[in-house]
Amino acid sequence: MCRHLAYLGPPLTLRELLFDPPHSLLRQSWAPRDMRGGGTINADGFGIGWYPGGAGPVRYRRAQPIWSDPTIAELAAVTSAGAVLAAVRSATVGMAIVDTAAAPFAEGRWLFSHNGVVRGWPDSVVPLAAELPVRDLITLDATTDSALLWALVRHRLRAGVGPARAVAETVTSVAAAAPGSRLNMLLTDGHTVVASAAGHALSVRVTPSSVLLVSEPHDDEPGWDEVTEGQLVQATATQVRQRELAAW
Repeated sequence: MCRHLAYLGPPLTLRELLFDPPHSLLRQSWAPRDMRGGGTINADGFGIGWYPGGAGPVRYRRAQPIWSDPTIAELAAVTSAGAVLAAVRSATVGMAIVDTAAAPFAEGRWLFSHNGVVRGWPDSVVPLAAELPVRDLITLDATTDSALLWALVRHRLRAGVGPARAVAETVTSVAAAAPGSRLNMLLTDGHTVVASAAGHALSVRVTPSSVLLVSEPHDDEPGWDEVTEGQLVQATATQVRQRELAAW
């Protein structure tokens, strides 16, 4: 499994968000609390996407453990953003470990991450992949389940489907094709974030001016709420909505 987060709110440095909390994403890369479904650490790459001002997202992705990259620690200390999506990766056995396999995946203003696994890969999702344009298949970022999930979500976004529905439809279609899959997804355009709780833990912390969605809480302080399995969250910095995945 992987670990990921999405933040919307007043600008924070990447260090404050990803490195400083006692159970930060950095710590979760080598000492996660909940690795249900397999794996022990998240050392097969990492990625961070953030929105500088009103511009589109900037990404930094590597195939190495986040703790072994001195550049990101220096960059995080001087980079601030009010919208961030970040992930640390635990690769499924047999899947590529390259920079481009690390989330977030991107197109335009969209950033996407997946925490989980598609069971029966790749045979279980061949019928779903066959519905995509051939060009999308031969230009996947990597030969991984997460990259294909992003292609399925992106295909719906390009067709004009709203972000919450695009994620919900992808989760339900893949769950039907590959039962037992873990399909926690994050999708953001820097203004809205959509998150699914489908097979793995998801927690949210809401303040009057911010929202933080995470695989694991960053500390033991009050204010965290666990998202119920089978729910989809749609949030801005000031408003959070939850509904069952099937209801979107």
